[in-house]
Amino acid sequence: MSEESDSDDGANAEAVDVEANAGDVDTDVEDDGTDGPRRAFWADEVADEIEARGPEEPIVIKGGVSPSGVAHLGNFNEIMRGYFVAEVLRERGHEVRQVFTSDDRDPLRKLPRKLADVDGNIVGLGDVDAGALGRNLGKPYTDIPDPFGESESYAAHFAALLKADADRLGIEVEMLSNTEMYEGGEFDEVVAHVLEDLDVAREVLSEYQSKIDDDYVPFNPICENCGKITEAVTSVDVDAGTVEYVCTDMTVGDETIEGCGHEGTATFREGKLPWRFEWPAQWQILGVDFEPFGKDHAEGSWPSGEDIARNVLGVEPPVPMVYEWFTLNGEALSSSAGNVVTVAEMLELLEPEVLRYFFALNPRKARDFDVSRLDQFVDDFDRFERAYFGDVDDESLSAFAERAYPFVVDDVREERVRLPYTFAAVLGMTDDRDLRIEMARNEGYFDDDTPEWAIEEALERVDRARAWAEREDNEYNYRIQEDLPDADFDADVAAALDELADFVEAGHDGEAIQGEMYETARRHDVEVGDFFEAGYLLFFDQPQGPRLGEFLGELDTEFVVARLRRES
Repeated sequence: MSEESDSDDGANAEAVDVEANAGDVDTDVEDDGTDGPRRAFWADEVADEIEARGPEEPIVIKGGVSPSGVAHLGNFNEIMRGYFVAEVLRERGHEVRQVFTSDDRDPLRKLPRKLADVDGNIVGLGDVDAGALGRNLGKPYTDIPDPFGESESYAAHFAALLKADADRLGIEVEMLSNTEMYEGGEFDEVVAHVLEDLDVAREVLSEYQSKIDDDYVPFNPICENCGKITEAVTSVDVDAGTVEYVCTDMTVGDETIEGCGHEGTATFREGKLPWRFEWPAQWQILGVDFEPFGKDHAEGSWPSGEDIARNVLGVEPPVPMVYEWFTLNGEALSSSAGNVVTVAEMLELLEPEVLRYFFALNPRKARDFDVSRLDQFVDDFDRFERAYFGDVDDESLSAFAERAYPFVVDDVREERVRLPYTFAAVLGMTDDRDLRIEMARNEGYFDDDTPEWAIEEALERVDRARAWAEREDNEYNYRIQEDLPDADFDADVAAALDELADFVEAGHDGEAIQGEMYETARRHDVEVGDFFEAGYLLFFDQPQGPRLGEFLGELDTEFVVARLRRES
């Protein structure tokens, strides 16, 4: 859910922390001040509140966004939060309809810094037809050409990205277009109701918004001459379902989008309600029972929406849920500023179930999503999974996992193998599948009884961890040379390498190998730096790399010994 004022970046950010310890994930919903027991999974708390109202079926769960900039991870928050509540309600036997509105009749108010292509890859304005956006400031998103030249409009492109993200995560959600609902007449009755008693509408809104005078009309027509949204309505004919207007300038921050000055007539289907009225109007039209939203709306749009719903429209607002924002790499998540990450990008680095877990955590805790520390978050997920199977001595985490885990994974299989993320990144240093499997066997992750499907699933993490290493260019961003590099060494270095090979062949672990490298270099009167460089050249054909001894301890022993002895 997002406002026309282009505040959707914060509104659709959410509270998940890849830095949190699994033992301190704060999985419980905040204390609501009641005496009742708290649930281990926040979605159960929400479902209880929905059921307490005795809703008609299907129960309607809604989210929404104004299609500005990049369809990013924050926008997807409401789909995922809604999904968990929907699944809990379905488990309890209810029929549920999950919808997501694209508020695509909103006007484009400013140019985003970045966009996402059809595959979810983020690109700059210089990579697309930016003029398609710049020439259409002030117009509804559905009337703006797709800058990629693929969809029927910019709005359609944006909505398709969100739908593709939902499909990638196996979430069934019904995508709805505000423009289509206006044009189809679904808003007609609500618009007429609001405009036939302007005094009440003005009185209620004036509690939340300044400059509400006797000339204010809560309807924004689309100018038939220039196609821009205007706010200057001069008269209303409710019986005819029309308004008279003047196309005036629109102020956006310090900028002005010029109107054309045209005077005309628009029907209720040729414009839109202002956001503070449009949101509760959606609740009425769709019969919404539950909607999550960001904390900024808890102090702004929600109070006014609640008031307008009850005292203007005469309907009960849905059960709300306020979620905290998350930051990306320590900075505010912002589509307009370009500090975003998409679902498609994250699925290159994480399995779908890990990303679902991302959204299963407590929505009321602000956290930072630090991609450079993604390994820690994956470790948290793995511990969460082990807790479900009773392998973690943590009562709170186990209770949370017992409820949430079945909604996070596609199927519950105890035989599943999870390679630690950083170890998977080490395996990603080679493309040799057999070598990857052998290294995992050496570390005890696979044995003769491991099912083939479990091996295949486990290896899927390797490619994702490799992509993470390349993206972050961290200590795992190296490639093992499958063939012996062409490198010549002095006799003393060669002798030291042979001695180290004997030490590795004796079965020592990585930590011992790391320490022995220093001792071996000293015994052969070789500079330690030169000795490590020799090792890096043998394995990576580069003069530097990760902590070499510990890395060698994770490789196949026969391979390491042969390479240290310079055997092809």
